[in-house]
Amino acid sequence: MEIKTHKEINQELCGIPIAIQDGEFAVVKLKLTENMKVDEKGLVHGGFIFGGADYCAMLTVNHPNVVLAKAEVKFIKPAKVGEEIIFKSKILEKNATKYLIKVNGFNKEDTVVFTGNFYCVITEKHVLE
Repeated sequence: MEIKTHKEINQELCGIPIAIQDGEFAVVKLKLTENMKVDEKGLVHGGFIFGGADYCAMLTVNHPNVVLAKAEVKFIKPAKVGEEIIFKSKILEKNATKYLIKVNGFNKEDTVVFTGNFYCVITEKHVLE
């Protein structure tokens, strides 16, 4: 499992890669922590959930110049501090340097809590160059 993209990402905030098969799928585990909560009940901000799913999509392509162009997502169930979300991805479409990737997030009961389509592009050079 060689990680070729997003090498300096904060895995505490975006998840830990469990499995990667370049150009096919990825699995990422995100532990929901106190620094992700938005209230006294422990509700986790959706941005952290999105970040884990986005990271999973990037690892699916696993190319140094992959970037997110668009996402269509649904937050199906709320998540709270102490839970773990397992993100699993698969490629729905691939056309040269463009990918459509489906990412689902599951809780410990194996219930889908998040789903999304991520439109990713591999650029010729780094987007900041």
